[in-house]
Amino acid sequence: MSSSPKIALVTGAGRGIGRAIALRLARDGFHVVINDIHLENAQSVVDEIKKLGRESFAVQADVSKRDEVFQMVDQAVKHFGQLDVMVSNAGIAQVKPLLELTEEDMNKIVQINVFGVLYCLQAAAEQMKKQKRGKIIHAASIASYKGFSLLGAYSATKFAVRGLTQAAAQELAPFGITVNAYCPGIVDTQMWDLIDEKMAHYMNLKKGEAFRQFSDGITLGRPETPEDVAKFVSYLASEDSDYMTGQSVMIDGGVIFS
Repeated sequence: MSSSPKIALVTGAGRGIGRAIALRLARDGFHVVINDIHLENAQSVVDEIKKLGRESFAVQADVSKRDEVFQMVDQAVKHFGQLDVMVSNAGIAQVKPLLELTEEDMNKIVQINVFGVLYCLQAAAEQMKKQKRGKIIHAASIASYKGFSLLGAYSATKFAVRGLTQAAAQELAPFGITVNAYCPGIVDTQMWDLIDEKMAHYMNLKKGEAFRQFSDGITLGRPETPEDVAKFVSYLASEDSDYMTGQSVMIDGGVIFS
């Protein structure tokens, strides 16, 4: 890192992977803006970052609402004067057979997982184009490479994130902006607790069995931690990744697709 701290904004950073990413970037020397739809969760992470000696503040915003996303980025830039890294981590999971999906189901997950990424991309790029530099990092998933049963809508949104990542990398390269995505696997978080619970219902399993079944297919022999993901995002946010763009990289411990 240079002597002048860089600025990162992480969405959905109140817990889980987002929290781990924010804390890792703070340890890397970034000042970090913490976004979450739950302000108390975001503020808790801000307090952790300040204990690390970095500057931070929380912004409550719903990434599915374009105006709120642009206001969030404006707040970050007004406070710190720049935005070097945007991590679009916020997202939701949804477990349901395709034949049972409603219009409301699809609208909700697409608004958050696809439009949320698009709005963060647009808002960050608007600022980064002025700077002639910046890194935009999206949350994809192993489900962006393979559609999973009962996760059809979720998989569709993550395939969309891969497409946005590739297209944005081409459009923004002339402005010195790189765009990449990270694709976690079976991460031991509250999101996977929800997925496990719903899958257990549809697959007639006991609580925890779906998670174990998926985890058994990991080459490295253990579920992923949020910190495993954060280490890779640290690389994407660093100068070491300057010649990398348009990529959606699986960081999953070697999940074996059946």
